[in-house]
Amino acid sequence: MITVSATNARNNLYDLLEEASSGKKIAITNKGETKAVLISAEELASWEATIEVMSDKKLVKSIKRGLDDIKKGRVVSWEEVKKQAKLK
Repeated sequence: MITVSATNARNNLYDLLEEASSGKKIAITNKGETKAVLISAEELASWEATIEVMSDKKLVKSIKRGLDDIKKGRVVSWEEVKKQAKLK
């Protein structure tokens, strides 16, 4: 993570926006204390989606059950799914 002062962030905002859009996180400090972090819109959307999924207890339980099924070999191949669904 890149760390810059608020003054530096103000003076170099466009460059920092480019850095953030390429996936880097930029901590912005004031008097040595991190006050904010600049991230890309894509990163924010990803975090919001993760929070939404993790907030759904039924969905998290289903995901864990699915991962357990995979670990224990309880899977069906895509070819078998297509065959059972009479797809080509």
